[in-house]
Amino acid sequence: MKVRTVTLAAILSATISAPALADDGCEGDRTATSAKISAQVTGLRQVKGEVTITVYPDDKRRFLAKGGKLARVRTKALAVTRACFWVTPGNYAIAIYHDVNADRKFNRTMVGLPAEGFGFSNNPETKVGLPPLSAARFATGPGEKVVAIQTRYLR
Repeated sequence: MKVRTVTLAAILSATISAPALADDGCEGDRTATSAKISAQVTGLRQVKGEVTITVYPDDKRRFLAKGGKLARVRTKALAVTRACFWVTPGNYAIAIYHDVNADRKFNRTMVGLPAEGFGFSNNPETKVGLPPLSAARFATGPGEKVVAIQTRYLR
């Protein structure tokens, strides 16, 4: 009985004295100077598969380029799909796609058009081709920046 009481007291003491660092589920490292980007994706035709949310730095050469991402989250598709990222305050852009079949590829039609839903921060018009970085760029500062992205489908 005495050993059990001492063990319980040691566990409680360690738990109470340990710093409370809650895991908020965001990508990246949180520091005292970090900015939080919260992406909210809406407009999915089907609540099925995954949504891939990718953050790019403010660099034209890296925007939408293979290997150019700063961070990426793949998450279950929901009516409002959310992901968050800890970043250094500055300028960024986000691109998303609705991976309906969850094959982790942005599928295209036989003529090269997107077969899955997609979107960008600032919801720029994309009638032909991809938007420039300047159309998707947004600034972060202290606190949280909520970025609402509407999913678009071409077919």
